[in-house]
Amino acid sequence: MKTLFLVTNLLFSASSFSGISVIVHPSNPVSLGESEIAKIFLGKMKSFPGAGHAIPVNQTEGSTARTEFETAVLKKSGTQIKAYWSKLVFTGKGTPPKDVGNDANVIALVKANPNFIGYVDDSSVSDDVKVITQF
Repeated sequence: MKTLFLVTNLLFSASSFSGISVIVHPSNPVSLGESEIAKIFLGKMKSFPGAGHAIPVNQTEGSTARTEFETAVLKKSGTQIKAYWSKLVFTGKGTPPKDVGNDANVIALVKANPNFIGYVDDSSVSDDVKVITQF
């Protein structure tokens, strides 16, 4: 019975999800493709092309937006991402993006700083941020 509830809950969550928008500050002139976004969130690219320092922010681990972003953009599961960052942190070669909470938290941070890049559910996008791509 518990398994049926979890499966039903997962199916409902996935079917009600609208998509992911990758967002930056409205003044940021950047245009990024999927591979560049992945490089920023995997710590392989530290700056926006032709612009300033890029600071990626994640949603809370386990959130629908984060799971969709990791699958669609990073092409990895949450477990694979954890292992990837554990290795980099252990060897001193990287620091993972900060977990900042939900869509509202990501929008507030991106709106306040042109160096931030984040992702939110399409339905949460506001005029306070600029969408650079959608998945």
